[in-house]
Amino acid sequence: MPMRATALPELLEAHAPRMTGEALRELVMHPRTPAFRGLPRDEVATRVGALYRNLGHWLAHHDDDAVRREYEDWGRTRFAQAVPLSELGYAVILAKDRLRRYAREQGLADLQAVEVMIGEFFDRTLYYLMRGYEMQAATTPRAASGGAR
Repeated sequence: MPMRATALPELLEAHAPRMTGEALRELVMHPRTPAFRGLPRDEVATRVGALYRNLGHWLAHHDDDAVRREYEDWGRTRFAQAVPLSELGYAVILAKDRLRRYAREQGLADLQAVEVMIGEFFDRTLYYLMRGYEMQAATTPRAASGGAR
């Protein structure tokens, strides 16, 4: 029996650990995200899992401030860990793709009904990640050679 679109927050909560594990494996193995291989796995898993839980919360409450705080922090942290911005963006793309595939596998019949909201959440996530990354870059002294990061 197909699942209704309004069940997505419940699906996210119930299946976040499995989706997190699958997304984490994909993230550390993907050729476009090699910097993630050098990061502590438990830290990355925590952030990926939070991404799915935060989506469920955002779908229910549309709390933009919570999204801003979480992902600006994530962006600052990844800058400090020297993760290239392109890899950070691609990590979000991989997580979004994993969510879409998982929702289809779970029989979410009307994914299109929530696709716009999912897209809006991930768009905001990317914006705040990049903003946090840039804020950290602006406050970090340049290397003695004067080169950019």
